[in-house]
Amino acid sequence: MSMNFMRKLPIPQEIKEEYPLSAECEILKNKCDEEIAQIFRGESDKIIMIIGPCSADREDAVMEYIYRLARVQEQIKDKIFIIPRIYTNKPRTNGMGYKGMVHQPDPTKAEDMLEGLVSIRKLHRRAIEDTGFVCADEMLYPENYRYLSDLLSYVAVGARSVENQQHRLTVSGMDIPAGMKNPTSGDLSVMFNSIYAAQSSHTFLYRGWEVRTDGNPLAHAILRGFVNKHGESLPNYHYEDLLLTYRLYTEKGLVNPSVIIDTNHANSGKQYLEQPRILSEVMHCCRHNTDIRRMIKGFMVESYLEDGSQGISDGVFGKSITDPCLGWEKTEDMLLRTADIL
Repeated sequence: MSMNFMRKLPIPQEIKEEYPLSAECEILKNKCDEEIAQIFRGESDKIIMIIGPCSADREDAVMEYIYRLARVQEQIKDKIFIIPRIYTNKPRTNGMGYKGMVHQPDPTKAEDMLEGLVSIRKLHRRAIEDTGFVCADEMLYPENYRYLSDLLSYVAVGARSVENQQHRLTVSGMDIPAGMKNPTSGDLSVMFNSIYAAQSSHTFLYRGWEVRTDGNPLAHAILRGFVNKHGESLPNYHYEDLLLTYRLYTEKGLVNPSVIIDTNHANSGKQYLEQPRILSEVMHCCRHNTDIRRMIKGFMVESYLEDGSQGISDGVFGKSITDPCLGWEKTEDMLLRTADIL
């Protein structure tokens, strides 16, 4: 038999009951969720910064990074709303390599999905309890979303998942912002069809249930660049790209037209040190055009304690074991500079 059923895992409700969110943190999260929604609805001029490691790999390093973010957030809270990236699932281009904490809570050990589900819930819960931050994760596996649904305040659907029906329909049942990335091909019509589906009501099969969703008016676009037929990375954050995105939003008639700019991936050609420059260029476009400024809600930045990336066995604390990230000193400078020009 090519698929071996190893063990039945606890359902999300069982994990939630074993590792619950406190009533105080639930109140805090609801307050933060409303502030984030106000930004996406255009009721607040704050910029959202979804920032953190390419992939969360170990709790102690991720929490040290978030503690530092919390200190900066206090300085810039009137202008920038930080949502830490705690990305616990890692999509792999060819299916191989480290797939995130949900697979391997310890990257040096074998896969353990039960321990992984527990570890990612505890990490997201600890971020709220220790720092007051509500966090973001990527929805690589739609069926896993419910394990974190009471903890997450932002969800991203990746470039390789955005065409998938189950991802789109699952987002339609969320009440938090969900960013739909443009596909790796760069075809914006795919992204806009995904947003349309996510903002609409659906009936479908989910985790063994027939469910009906109301549609998610906070589903929106993430521009992350694309790869052409020659395998070359090309950006889609320039002024003309933003004008085109605004026009397509207008033609589609979607509610709450919103864009998050992913400053890494194909937009930077994975040249992670370019991220502050890309952010600065988009902010210049916002100052030049009021339509673009209303549409741009924030940025997605890959950042960790140390510059660059490393192998799993190298052991440098707070250095990415997947895509290279911007180090802390450059990150702090970027955040403070951005706040100064808002």
